[in-house]
Amino acid sequence: MRNYLNKLFYTDKWNIGYVHQSAQDFIARRQLDDKVVWLKESKADYAADPFVFVHRSEVHVYYEELTDVLSKGRINVISGLDFSTKKRVKGFKPKDIHLSYPYIFDDQEHTYCIPETGQAKEVALYEIDANDLSKIKKMRVLLNGKSYVDTSIIFYKQKFWLFTSVSGKPNVFYIYYADSLDNEFISHAQNPIETDNKNFRNAGNLFIVGDQLYRPTQNMELVYGGSVVINQVIELSETTFASKVLFEVKPKAPYSIGLHNISMLDHMIVFDGKRSFFSSTVGIKKILKKLIGKSASIYINVKAFLFN
Repeated sequence: MRNYLNKLFYTDKWNIGYVHQSAQDFIARRQLDDKVVWLKESKADYAADPFVFVHRSEVHVYYEELTDVLSKGRINVISGLDFSTKKRVKGFKPKDIHLSYPYIFDDQEHTYCIPETGQAKEVALYEIDANDLSKIKKMRVLLNGKSYVDTSIIFYKQKFWLFTSVSGKPNVFYIYYADSLDNEFISHAQNPIETDNKNFRNAGNLFIVGDQLYRPTQNMELVYGGSVVINQVIELSETTFASKVLFEVKPKAPYSIGLHNISMLDHMIVFDGKRSFFSSTVGIKKILKKLIGKSASIYINVKAFLFN
């Protein structure tokens, strides 16, 4: 009965935190620094999947927001690590689909985003407007035909390497590569690459220390979003791939029950964290979510009637 009540009336609260730490120190110490700064919580239940970048000398974060258990994921941007600066990012296509995992990377003088748009069955490249970070433009579709989730990309060894997973296909992942962002992305010879539930799904920025490539992945061995595993890529070519698990990144108090995304600047690491909280209405919302399924029109009408 206690477990049932917990599931019915307790829900997750995700927030974003950061430490002043370099990737080099992170790999050398094999842990996050203990001096964590957590952002003052937003009103949303879910502020997670943070991707940090610098634009015109100021730190910005793209992240996923869910206002409650009934809502669809949306992408926001904040400046100066402060939720009071929040703006909704507009320009994603098709509209009104669940958005998450807004992977950010630079190429030459442009900043790009590859969001998770699994409902559209594609991996799409968007360019961020340099004069308004809340505006984004779809440039091209890199992959299509599957419900791709949590796609990460990096330029390494003179090629763009794209790592992704497919919804509903656990313990395998896919690699694609291209000489430039304008070229066709080619499927790796070993696709799908078999692994386990600790490292098939990406968990933030691919990053390089020295000449070595590292890949964060979600550890789903016990629970979704429980922790992050850092994998060292030992071998990567058009025909070969090998990696090994280096260490696990565990959640930080007071968000001590979950961590599933990590992103880096030169001297800053940004990540998410989960805690649990009581809500008298969350049980009703959870039941409604199961009843209404994917029907957007019913969802909007029921939510407006009951909760507004």
